[in-house]
Amino acid sequence: MPQVEANEINIEVEAFGDPADPTVLLIMGLGAQMIVWPEDFCRLLADAGHHVVRFDNRDVGLSTWFDEAGEPDMMALFGAAMAGQSVESPYSLSDMADDAVGVLDALGLDSAHIVGASMGGMIAQQVAINHPDRTSSLCSIMSMPRFITGDPEVSAVLMADDPGTREARIEVGIEGSRFLAGDGFPFDEERTRTSFEATIDRAWHPEGTARQMAAIIADGDRTEGLRGVTAPTVVIHGTSDRLVLPQGGEETAAAVPGAELVWVEGMGHDLPVGAHQQIVDAVSRLVSRAGT
Repeated sequence: MPQVEANEINIEVEAFGDPADPTVLLIMGLGAQMIVWPEDFCRLLADAGHHVVRFDNRDVGLSTWFDEAGEPDMMALFGAAMAGQSVESPYSLSDMADDAVGVLDALGLDSAHIVGASMGGMIAQQVAINHPDRTSSLCSIMSMPRFITGDPEVSAVLMADDPGTREARIEVGIEGSRFLAGDGFPFDEERTRTSFEATIDRAWHPEGTARQMAAIIADGDRTEGLRGVTAPTVVIHGTSDRLVLPQGGEETAAAVPGAELVWVEGMGHDLPVGAHQQIVDAVSRLVSRAGT
């Protein structure tokens, strides 16, 4: 599918399945291109009777970059987050939520089942808060309603310096993924290597990640906004997530009236193949519940 123009920027979009089926809009996380939603996961979700749409967020992948806004200082961002201080960002998570709705507009869709992972879950929450008429249901995966500081070792991994070469970046990415993976599923190094090779070769853009991080911290606490969400909601979280602690899933589910909380035993901050069916089943139940 060609790029679409949405919210005055260009957004790279890809779809799977029958457009006549209920649309599931997938929103990926911090610095992650849409291909981090594994293609086999997308096809599994489509085979379950859904029209699946994934896209590159602004400032990542093949969508519009915001390099003219400059690059925030990652150390200063994390320092501000740890101290509970506010920060300024070139754009907000609400802007990114508007991008997601703009994708629906460009595809001629009145609404969709909004599914987000990590930062994508935060964006999905903002879609549900700001655009209730476009939100058929909400699924927040390994996310949180506010910035919750976790294991300091994790922050150190995220702030590692760029090693400067393609091969070194791939190796650093693999080790970072290994560190964030849970203990309930085998770590697939070959699959992880293939994923990092694809993302680095497709669009290497760490500056955008820093600006997205600024947007996360600047967004503050969405808890009160989530209390007003009326769309059927499911919250999915791994019990072994070291990046976004399980507390984040608990707080999200507690904030949204009637939300279902689904634990994936042993899942870390990743989408392991062994968890795909459980996640697809949870989304399918949500879509069915929303339809009734």
